[in-house]
Amino acid sequence: MDSTVLEAERGAAAIKSQFLTSKEKFHEFLSSGRSSQKNEEDPDGGEPEKKKIRLENEGETAEQEKKKIKMRGQNKSRPHVKPHTYEDKRLCTSIIQERDSVCPYGEKCRFLHDVSEYLSTKAADLGDQCHLFNTLGKCPYGLTCRYAKAHTSADLKNMVNTELYRASAGRENTTNLLDKELQKRLRKKQQRFPGADAFLKSISRAPRPEHNSREQRGKHEDQRQKHEEQREQTDEQSKNTEDQTQTNNQRENANIQSKNTEDQRQSVEDPSKNGSDSANRRETQVPPIKTIGPITDADIIKLRPCEKKQVDFRDKLYLAPLTTCGNLPFRRVCKRFGADITCGEMAMCTNLLQGQASEWALLKRHASEDLFGVQLEGCFPDTMTRCAELLNQNIDVDFVDINSGCPIDLVYKKGGGCGLMTRTSKFEQIVRGMNSVLDVPLTVKIRTGVQQNSNIAHKLIPEMKKWGVSLITLHGRSREQRYTKLADWDYINTCAQLAAPVPLFGNGDILSYEDAMKARETGVSGIMVARGALIKPWLFTEIKESRHWDISSTERLDILRDFTHFGLEHWGSDTQGVEKTRNFLLEWLSFLCRYIPVGLLERVPQRINERPPFYMGRDYLETLMASQHVDDWIQISEMLLGPVPKNFSFLPKHKANAYK
Repeated sequence: MDSTVLEAERGAAAIKSQFLTSKEKFHEFLSSGRSSQKNEEDPDGGEPEKKKIRLENEGETAEQEKKKIKMRGQNKSRPHVKPHTYEDKRLCTSIIQERDSVCPYGEKCRFLHDVSEYLSTKAADLGDQCHLFNTLGKCPYGLTCRYAKAHTSADLKNMVNTELYRASAGRENTTNLLDKELQKRLRKKQQRFPGADAFLKSISRAPRPEHNSREQRGKHEDQRQKHEEQREQTDEQSKNTEDQTQTNNQRENANIQSKNTEDQRQSVEDPSKNGSDSANRRETQVPPIKTIGPITDADIIKLRPCEKKQVDFRDKLYLAPLTTCGNLPFRRVCKRFGADITCGEMAMCTNLLQGQASEWALLKRHASEDLFGVQLEGCFPDTMTRCAELLNQNIDVDFVDINSGCPIDLVYKKGGGCGLMTRTSKFEQIVRGMNSVLDVPLTVKIRTGVQQNSNIAHKLIPEMKKWGVSLITLHGRSREQRYTKLADWDYINTCAQLAAPVPLFGNGDILSYEDAMKARETGVSGIMVARGALIKPWLFTEIKESRHWDISSTERLDILRDFTHFGLEHWGSDTQGVEKTRNFLLEWLSFLCRYIPVGLLERVPQRINERPPFYMGRDYLETLMASQHVDDWIQISEMLLGPVPKNFSFLPKHKANAYK
């Protein structure tokens, strides 16, 4: 092996010399493994050239690779296209669910009703065991399931495991679903927000700050005298009017009293007439609404801060709300490894108020998430307060988080995310407004600041304590830094002292239990784990057990298998659900490939800012998992979800092989 290979490059992780290799030998080893597997599966020949998938870097020469500029950050040029359907002909839901009634659309239905025609075009099954059937006792996707052979009878009927189905029927694993009636009201703008409207009126009536110039003070004084003169004239006119009104009222009262006396006399003389009138009145009256249970005054008297739900955040491991990768199946994986607090992906408040189903899907909660919150992004008090009231009434969460740390241009340029840190008046109105309509704690996630060398979090934190936040999470980098440079934990420590007694969580560069121990020494109330959980989700176990886990490649593959099972439960086991699961698995693999096994490291632990050099794993699978090429990630996905469709394409959202 060349001496140049053995020398540790600047910024690269230190790996034992016997495992180091060159880039050419690394890819040669993986390609030889692929070809041998391919020959075993298809000894007669490969797939025709026209059907092959066009993969990243395919067909490029060595010179082209050298000239190629190293990619960093996000794939901002990634096209925004509608999701692939992967099926030209789809089966009608009335056939899938085996309803007794006829399809409500009749001949106008654009989906297939002929089962044999659908099966002739359906792709081959991916396996002989259906996870949904084995878990729930019945697969809700019937014939469209990509594992349909496991639960389809000879007469093409969906089979049911009665005992298992009854046991799972009462369980509600996923909550916070969007109600169709609520969606209609939101789309038609018929949803009422009484609490938010009351708060917005109060801030609109709030006095504006006085001007200090003499000229403006003189103008205000003239206007005040003019208003006083007008008020005096109005008072005199109103006094005369009141006297006249009082005289008229006395006359009317006398007439009413005489009339009532006459009616009473008539009722005494003729009781039958009185009875018939009262009976008629009873017939015309609306029957009273029957209520069950106590009548509360929660809609009239607001809860005081001390009466709201209290959550003890201290000394807990917090899985960060991760856009794209922090989906429900991934959170279930992290909960198994010991994550205490989970939070949904960032949701745009305007999209939630419009009833967008894709945005409401980010709020879903699994039964295993015992301490769960949602994160909202917005830049105006009206939309954020209304959205908070909407969620408070319709979903079950333990806390609501405000995202004031998002660095992306789309959010920042309109005043949201990190932009809120520089708009303190709007920020205060948002926090106070959301607090006024929520029955659960309100938390805030911030960065050190916007510019790299200009920290402002220490100025905001004392103000946020007055506004009433229950938890502050501080990412130890500015917006300009993004994820380059190391997180400033000394500054996080300073802010933690300022935040007391409000708990403050630190976030940044946690990839081992040693990093977590050093972070806890700074005085923070807890730690948030973000990229560290994506690179090694078993990090939560390492922190709680204070050890380095030299996890094997087969154990890591089992984790990915669990993720695919959770994905099939969440997104479905039909073609659409399988490919959506595959897509999110590939997004996650773009981070997982950064992990270096403990047994290969020259110096433990691995640092999050160190680039993994090319190395040979202890087996083929471990080497394959270290690859940063998309085609190798697709090969891993095919081990779990079968071959990809012909029209499959994938470009990762995050360029995980970007290092600085």
